[in-house]
Amino acid sequence: MMMAAASLGQLAPLGSLTQPVVKVGRIERLDDFPSRFVEARPIDVWLPSDYSPMKRYAVIYMQDGQGLFDADQTWNKQAWNVHLALSKLMNDGKIQDAIVVGIPNGGQHRYSEYYPDKYLALAPQDVRADYVRRAQWDKPLADAYLRFIVEELKPAIDQRYATRREPAGTFVMGSSMGGMISIYAICEYPQVFGGAAGLSTHWVGRPSSWGAPERLQNASLPLAAFNYLQGHLPRANTRRLYMDHGTTGLDAIYGIHQAVVDEIGREMGYDAAHWQSRIFEGAGHTETDWASRVEIPLIFLLGNR
Repeated sequence: MMMAAASLGQLAPLGSLTQPVVKVGRIERLDDFPSRFVEARPIDVWLPSDYSPMKRYAVIYMQDGQGLFDADQTWNKQAWNVHLALSKLMNDGKIQDAIVVGIPNGGQHRYSEYYPDKYLALAPQDVRADYVRRAQWDKPLADAYLRFIVEELKPAIDQRYATRREPAGTFVMGSSMGGMISIYAICEYPQVFGGAAGLSTHWVGRPSSWGAPERLQNASLPLAAFNYLQGHLPRANTRRLYMDHGTTGLDAIYGIHQAVVDEIGREMGYDAAHWQSRIFEGAGHTETDWASRVEIPLIFLLGNR
């Protein structure tokens, strides 16, 4: 889903996506969910087996919804299986009751929707122009995408389901570029989201199809991201942020960038209860890797304290 071939594997038209099948809980699909800001798309809402309108549920808005639930329907036959992790953790009493809102990426406009507009604004003009042309098809859409989630999707979810509507019950999560937009979301809308998780956050910003991993480490885009975060991360210890990366494949280039982001958090005064950054030796850049550790960010964001 996240590397060069993976991105190509996610270019199916949004209207053609098949509803996932799950063995635990159930999926309710909101077909062709309309938006004034981005292309309409199906939204998959996972509900636990004992879902009841008499309870209140935290909501996790997750990026790259095509790869969350059903490996039989993904391009690479891998999935996060986030529903299995959530069900287990809720049954064990380790996290609060929660539902998942899976938002499929925009196919060829994935980098348009997921690379933050305000990071780009801080990049050199030539780098910015090249990125918008080559990676975003001349359509930067990240701010519009967040408006879609905050102004259109969240109100619809809150109206339809028994949700906790306050920030302490609203979270955003993704991997790779999905991690990038998730961290950006909590910076832009701390009044909406109480926590964000970015697994294998793609701080380099550039599509891996542009070359081998070692050629992706141009400093301009990561530096723009760091400069934005210094001025826009939520005030220390008011929100929860989780980030991680592996050490193989594409993840092998993330360590130097994540170290800078972690230093920004330390300088701001974040403590371990509100900021967690982890390294997973031997882990790579696949849904299988993220599935193997997804319980960790789920407990960090949703854990019963």
